[in-house]
Amino acid sequence: MAASSNSSLSGSSVSSDAEEYQPPIWKSYLYQLQQEAPHPKRIICPREVDNRPKYYGREFHGIISREQADEILAGVEGAYILRESQRQPGCYTLALRFGNQTLNYRLFYDGKHFVGEKRFESIHDLVTDGLITLYIETKASEYIAKMTKNPIYEHIGYATLLREKVSRRLSRTKTESRKASVTSEENTPVEKITSLVRRAALTQNDNHCNYEKAHNFKVYTFRGPHWCEYCANFMWGLIAQGVRCSDCGLNVHKQCSKYVPNDCQPDLKRIKRVYCCDLTTLVKAHNTQRPMVVDICIREIEARGLKSEGLYRVSGFTEHIEDVKMAFDRDGDKADISASLYPDINIIAGALKLYFRDLPIPVITYETYSKFIEAAKISNPDERLEAVHEVLMLLPAAHYETLRYLMIHLKKVTLNEKENFMNSENLGIVFGPTLMRPPEDSTLATLNDMRYQKQIVQILIENEDVLF
Repeated sequence: MAASSNSSLSGSSVSSDAEEYQPPIWKSYLYQLQQEAPHPKRIICPREVDNRPKYYGREFHGIISREQADEILAGVEGAYILRESQRQPGCYTLALRFGNQTLNYRLFYDGKHFVGEKRFESIHDLVTDGLITLYIETKASEYIAKMTKNPIYEHIGYATLLREKVSRRLSRTKTESRKASVTSEENTPVEKITSLVRRAALTQNDNHCNYEKAHNFKVYTFRGPHWCEYCANFMWGLIAQGVRCSDCGLNVHKQCSKYVPNDCQPDLKRIKRVYCCDLTTLVKAHNTQRPMVVDICIREIEARGLKSEGLYRVSGFTEHIEDVKMAFDRDGDKADISASLYPDINIIAGALKLYFRDLPIPVITYETYSKFIEAAKISNPDERLEAVHEVLMLLPAAHYETLRYLMIHLKKVTLNEKENFMNSENLGIVFGPTLMRPPEDSTLATLNDMRYQKQIVQILIENEDVLF
């Protein structure tokens, strides 16, 4: 009953010419079990039941005891009825026959039917999914417990020799979605999951930024058979069979997702916008060191706006700032923010500040916020500087690089203080609440911390050559 070995993933399975991509062998044991699971059998009540809830059908038997339900279902595997509790009128129970016993589950309805986390359109689907889960967990509990022990994910090196050629092939056909078929142990065609192919095809080059990024897993309902890209086992059930990373498309079991390393490589076609997108996700998707908004806006400001009076303090027209935001969301690094379109440099400065404010995780992250605030409270200047440096080292790499680049730019702004009247203190007042926000959405906390936020940014600007 155990699945066959993963020998196809070893280095010996890669042909010398490495011309064709060889996908992993998907394990079919759990798929076979799902096919064997009992089918639901609705037992209809022979009489008309008064006060039957409108969202239940004739499988509702009214107020009956557990013993009566057991008698009705006896001997019919997969049979089920609905009943109203004798002990708690108004509460409903699903009685289901499985494993030669009657199982009772408290049943709920909020527009969909559920007994646990999963929500179903119909009782029939709920019971079908439940029988599959019960059958697989009964037959293969030990197998499931060991699924994560020998994952294919740790052997992604099976495609190492293919990377260069596959990468070239992908670059030639990057406007097409590459579809191929893989083979299960029984040579059953299934759709090849493209995130594995993308990961195998990624080349390590000077431009590729290897920032660590956690996967953004969300519960997902797969249509048709799907296999876990971590353990290569079938993802069973009717709905919510596993989770999918909304940034790179990796599909895995929920229990396997705990073991997937922080190596998400976002797929650009999944990134719908530039503003309001996680910083690390954006730079990895575009394969840049920093968000393109930061680079392009700073380049434009340094080209024509460093001497502008009140730079970053004076506001540009909100409508025009929104236009710039829409241009980046629509055109990415091709966005036109030139002087011919936006002669007022305060519009570009405003768009840059808006980008930082719109980040779901601030440049100075929630995890490091309190540490920066505590560092700002240290009275000894040398100790304070050392403390700030230590906290900087805790920032995610993409956040650190973005902050470093911004501080170098803001230092240039202060060097033009005679013309723009913006020193490090003024810039600290502007950028403090823009770059760092307290984890809890508290107006009082924000007000109490404002002077420390200003002080942190001021320290970063004045000591950028030492701190970064």
